[in-house]
Amino acid sequence: MGKPTGFLDYKREDNEAVAPLERIKNYNEFHAPLSPKERKIQGARCMECGVPFCQSGIMFGGAVSGCPVNNLIPEWNDLVYNGNWKLAYARLKKTNNFPEFTGRVCPAPCESACTCGINDKPVTIKQNELAIIEMAYQEGIAGPKIPAVRTGKKVAVIGSGPSGLAAADQLNRRGHEVTVFERADRVGGLLMYGIPNMKLEKQIIERKTEVMKQEGVRFVTNADIGRNMEADDILKEYDRVVLACGASNPRDIQVPGRESGEIYFAVDFLKSTTKSLLDNGLEAGTFITAKDKKVMVIGGGDTGNDCVGTSIRHGAASVIQLEMMPQPPAERAQDNTWPEWPRVCKTDYGQEEAIAVFGDDPRVYQTTVKKFIPDEKGNVAKAVLVKLAAEKDETTGRMCLNPIEGSEYTVEVDLVLIAAGFLGTESYVAQAFGVEMNERTNVMTSVGSYRTKQEKVFAAGDMHRGQSLVVWAICEGREAAKAVDLDLMGYTNLP
Repeated sequence: MGKPTGFLDYKREDNEAVAPLERIKNYNEFHAPLSPKERKIQGARCMECGVPFCQSGIMFGGAVSGCPVNNLIPEWNDLVYNGNWKLAYARLKKTNNFPEFTGRVCPAPCESACTCGINDKPVTIKQNELAIIEMAYQEGIAGPKIPAVRTGKKVAVIGSGPSGLAAADQLNRRGHEVTVFERADRVGGLLMYGIPNMKLEKQIIERKTEVMKQEGVRFVTNADIGRNMEADDILKEYDRVVLACGASNPRDIQVPGRESGEIYFAVDFLKSTTKSLLDNGLEAGTFITAKDKKVMVIGGGDTGNDCVGTSIRHGAASVIQLEMMPQPPAERAQDNTWPEWPRVCKTDYGQEEAIAVFGDDPRVYQTTVKKFIPDEKGNVAKAVLVKLAAEKDETTGRMCLNPIEGSEYTVEVDLVLIAAGFLGTESYVAQAFGVEMNERTNVMTSVGSYRTKQEKVFAAGDMHRGQSLVVWAICEGREAAKAVDLDLMGYTNLP
């Protein structure tokens, strides 16, 4: 422990964000990093706990507490404080294939479990992680590391999101010949087209995948297995297959008027913006636009927030965001104690921008859509909303949200974005490989396993566990890679 009193001597300092009214003028990342000297001070705040909850990655109260990939957080915090960036990078890479991704988009369950957070603000773990990997690129030590020995075994990874990339990276490191198949025109899956550029600039993904290519990983884009490519051909050519296609089946809402025009799933809206931004700099007519429109976002999670921020950058006339659940408290409730994930009201970047532009928080709690009303052209023009009340179901004993009679009211909308989560695997992919799905439409494996009932086929990531965090996807990809390696070689030395 380099600075025993660091948590007493120093206060938390976050990377400074560009002001909302300024950052909405573009789609760039908007946090400026601290200087190396300032970052060392933040590393000094780590208490080097005897039992570091930050790296535990265990479930408390229905949510993860600590890092799912078990990052060696106290170790590299201390190395940051001592200025040993090279060794900090080496320790970080032992557990996390892609700190350049998680350092930007992870919600940091490690910080909610930080012991400093009991009586003060937690250590800037996520920002320390990002500083380590960016320093590694800057110093030239994050470049390709080509395996010295090849096994002669071939593995196909279907899907290039975080779980697929993690599995590919690990298996290639072991010496297997790995090919990643991606149905989109660019590699990255959720990272590329599901997360807006202002949260994760796409050259960051391209920088890492270029390193992976130099290390020997092969990428094939526009390869939609089950549609324009046959699963049987993959199974014949490769010794093992890892399915990592994500939980890409969006949850719909079934209300009268749903068939109206200008109602889109959030994932389609966000993808159209990113693809147009990369293809032609947002040329008019090449993406779903919110410009001058009254936008309604249905869903209060991260994807809904991304829709808010993107709509504001388009130049929306107004934005409201519906959330079925009650507004969380400003501070932890008594039954939500450390190190549980803090169930408190968080104002994210999109909501901050809406407040700056329109003067009000866009979120409307305990509210849902009862009906859409189209105009004469068939496009949505109005939405009838209804307030919800939490009531206990007498049969199941569980709390339910039920409409409040007489609480209906109508609002004008001409663009609706559905960000209500995902239901699981798209069935055509599972059918193509002959794997079974469970009641949650995730690919079925035995408990604690990544192997499907098909002899050569494994599953990982959201396709295996359901919609979750990027860091969980990385964890799943790493674990699936170990299972594949063990199956191929009879033993595994993958971390």
